[in-house]
Amino acid sequence: MKRNAITFFSGLIAIMLIVSANSVFSQSQKYAFVDSEYILDNIPEFQDAQDELDALSVKWQKEIEANYAEVETLYKNYKAEAVLLPDDIKKKREDEIIQKEKQVKELQQQYFGPQGDLYQKRQELIQPIQEKVYNAIETLSNTRNYSFVFDKAGGMSLLYADPKFDISDDVLDEVGTVMQTVKREQRGRN
Repeated sequence: MKRNAITFFSGLIAIMLIVSANSVFSQSQKYAFVDSEYILDNIPEFQDAQDELDALSVKWQKEIEANYAEVETLYKNYKAEAVLLPDDIKKKREDEIIQKEKQVKELQQQYFGPQGDLYQKRQELIQPIQEKVYNAIETLSNTRNYSFVFDKAGGMSLLYADPKFDISDDVLDEVGTVMQTVKREQRGRN
């Protein structure tokens, strides 16, 4: 709670500094904001990519769960038979269980690790879309002389935003020149 208050007040102080600095330079600086979540929701290719990633994630998670269930079965069978097994067979079975569990953990890292298959696939599918959105924002910023463009959907706390400074639809129109987007009249605001 205390940390959240500190974060809030730090953000508030930063906004106050920006506003006060902006009043000094207000003659020469323009700013706008976008809602990247809204923008991405109105790009069908992004939703298709997200659906593909979700499907892969579910498929791989089921595979991992099935492998963990197999490890659990091996362990239960071992526990049930351990009393009757000679020491050398016990050791062999324990090693098999440990090896199988290690393989499952490695598979989990391969799929979901920081540089895993899901991350790589996300980079392959999502990054080109994000680059096109960024390029559209950059083009609009240069054309309209914006000094700052904030993201309303990002981690930054935007306490208030006048809708007249929202260029999200303009960004979607600009992205629409290089890829399919939802037409302006069909877009729905949340």
